[in-house]
Amino acid sequence: MKKVIVAAMMLLTLGAVSAQNTFKGIVKYNVTSSGKVDMTIPAEAATAEIKVFENSLLMDQTIQNDLKVTVAADFSMYMQYLAANDIELESYQGDGKFLVKDQANKASLDSIYLPDTEPGHFYYEKAEGTKDFFGFTAHKLIMHRYNEEGQDNPTECWYTTEIGPEYCILLGGIQGFPLVITRELGEGRAITYTCSEIVNGKVKKTDMLLPAGYKDATEEEFQQFQQELKDAFELLQD
Repeated sequence: MKKVIVAAMMLLTLGAVSAQNTFKGIVKYNVTSSGKVDMTIPAEAATAEIKVFENSLLMDQTIQNDLKVTVAADFSMYMQYLAANDIELESYQGDGKFLVKDQANKASLDSIYLPDTEPGHFYYEKAEGTKDFFGFTAHKLIMHRYNEEGQDNPTECWYTTEIGPEYCILLGGIQGFPLVITRELGEGRAITYTCSEIVNGKVKKTDMLLPAGYKDATEEEFQQFQQELKDAFELLQD
């Protein structure tokens, strides 16, 4: 009986290992304005990329490991500006470089699939249909968004389950890895990320590191810093 239990545990373990994606590479995007209100996308923001190493993602100054997200927030230029004007924050003393860590909740992530027809709100619906994106199978996803008249403005999105962790918190928070995804910015504005290239390889585990020189901070400590920074700049304007 003991051997049967051990064998069952080994099968479960093997199943968990096989569920982890082994893709290592870079997913590149074109970024365009797609809302009712048109926006000008600056040249430096017209493209984006996510580095992938198995279940880890790195985008700009943010890294995701499964459901854990760490942001390297750099406010050093603001701190230097305040120092040049002989202004100190009420309690914070430092260079303004923070590592802010968060643990996502699956229930919260899954809530974006619950129908929400309130004006200005949106939700995602998994739909029938697949197509090929650079050798990866993509699944259709519909984003429903409602205007003030209660009219739905559906947008077609696409994702794959062959890249990255179970959820992509860095881009949309959806289940799966986004290949075409629209993000609502409010007031009729939206931007769409469209996959333009998938580069296999060229990413090592050592590439999935945030820059050095940042100090750990809790969400509460970071929020307090932001409030003190806001108060300091309001003082400058008086």
